[in-house]
Amino acid sequence: MKKSRIMFLVLIIIFIIAIIISMYFISTRFQEENRQYEIKTVSYYSYFVVKEENKYGVIDANGNKIIETKYDDVKIPNPEKPVFICYNNEVAIVLNEKGERIFSEYENVEPLRLKNVSSDLMYEKSVLKYRQNGKHGIIDFDGEKITKPIYEDIDTLQFKEGELLVKKEGKYGVININGVILVKINYDNIETDKFYEEGKGYKNSGYIVSKKTEEGYRYGYVSLEGKEVTDTVYNDLYRITEIDTNDIFLVCAENGKYGLLKNGKEIMKNQYQSIVYTDSNNTLMVLKGKKYGIVSIEGKSIIPFEYDQINITGEYIYCSTGENIKIFNSEGQEANIDENLAIISIKNTNYKIYIQSVNGKTIYSIYKNNKKMTKNEYTYIQYLYDNYFIACNTEGKLGVINENDNTEIHFNYNSIQLIENTNMLQTLNNDTMITEIYSKKMSKISELQNAVIENNKSYIKFYNDYEIKYISKEEERQLKNTEVFSKNKIFANREGNKWGYVDINGKQIIDAKYDKVTEINQYGFAGIKQNEKWGVIDSKGQIIVEPKYKLNNSDPVFIGEYYQVIYGNGEIYYTK
Repeated sequence: MKKSRIMFLVLIIIFIIAIIISMYFISTRFQEENRQYEIKTVSYYSYFVVKEENKYGVIDANGNKIIETKYDDVKIPNPEKPVFICYNNEVAIVLNEKGERIFSEYENVEPLRLKNVSSDLMYEKSVLKYRQNGKHGIIDFDGEKITKPIYEDIDTLQFKEGELLVKKEGKYGVININGVILVKINYDNIETDKFYEEGKGYKNSGYIVSKKTEEGYRYGYVSLEGKEVTDTVYNDLYRITEIDTNDIFLVCAENGKYGLLKNGKEIMKNQYQSIVYTDSNNTLMVLKGKKYGIVSIEGKSIIPFEYDQINITGEYIYCSTGENIKIFNSEGQEANIDENLAIISIKNTNYKIYIQSVNGKTIYSIYKNNKKMTKNEYTYIQYLYDNYFIACNTEGKLGVINENDNTEIHFNYNSIQLIENTNMLQTLNNDTMITEIYSKKMSKISELQNAVIENNKSYIKFYNDYEIKYISKEEERQLKNTEVFSKNKIFANREGNKWGYVDINGKQIIDAKYDKVTEINQYGFAGIKQNEKWGVIDSKGQIIVEPKYKLNNSDPVFIGEYYQVIYGNGEIYYTK
């Protein structure tokens, strides 16, 4: 009987432990899900700020004025939403598309301006800041409270859309746009660690936090998950952002001496004058006293602290004491190479670029499997992709070669560069001012003189004052305007030196009598230029405004009778 009772108690204890563990995992998962947030995207602009006689209002996508131009300023945080913050004498009211006041139950409602975020929109698109009873909170665009008014202030966090810096009882923390606390409200200052990933931006960066002491600010680190990785005890602290792993390497200073932490664990004591990370060979150049040495990222000594100066070029380390130079590889083994030679590793590990000083000239060469591939002399070589390289010849002209030193693009250019988010190249000859565009396989797609390149989502717009061309990013071929603007009914068409419009079958809709025109835009309007003045037509070719606007913009945007103006900080308004 006694054994049965003991067994029963054991089973109860096991059951309770199982419940506690289960509740812990459920709670952890719930907290993690709460920390997630989705940054709202805007696919179509429905509303725009309009300016007339130094007063501001709002128009819709059809060019209809829905808020009269009688305000000192108007902000539209999310152009898909009819929420307009209108200012007079620095007092803000919020109106809807009917001109009715909304959110009047709050003392004040303001947009939250983004900091250091690359976007054509300047504000948080999901939430607004409100004030009630002298304190601040956030609401959504329907006016529903996300947080209670418990904060002394709310601002955006630099580089991180979707995260907000909040102040409470004189201390700062971070919440997300769902109102969930990401960093405890416990610090005198918070900033992101500036860790950046291609395609994700700064979303996965952590937080450098600080507290003010009698001796000045002391810094610590909080992870992306909100965990305090280090106490706020350091004079200086920064993350090595070039290391793209799940590990967090922090260089930190205490009493003026630097050390290194990995995920909060000390791997180099605070006894160095400086620590500098080198991306090319994943090592640290460290100054101890007056001598330099090299340490691995895990804190292991590679080259002892014996040198007056260290230079790292590519994968080799050049260490000098007086006039004596020793060369080491990234493992610390002495290398038997010419001190005038530098070897650069590139992302394609099949190749290396050798840089050598010969008779006062700097010569670049391509090597593959330790075999020299280039026969000609080049003063510069840059890897592109596949087996292609940009090279500069001894006459200072740029071209493209392959691994066998065969010329793929002739050496006629002053500039060659990749077009962002493509494998296409753009070249420029300064003498002729002709820009050419080449495909990934180095065939010429198009050329224009005095050209402008506009990089859109699926195509490149390639144009000058007389001609417009479109190039598919995916197919790397020139497109017809009827392919690019397939939903339009009429299309820009050039005859001689004049422009007009035709339908999909090439039938003339508007005579070719204009000096320049634009295509019908997504809002159903286009520009027509005559005698140095711009006018506006609608999607059917009906004239909205006869040419009367003198504009400096060579490719203006119109909505109804209004044209677009972009001013200093990247914001836009429309006017007439």
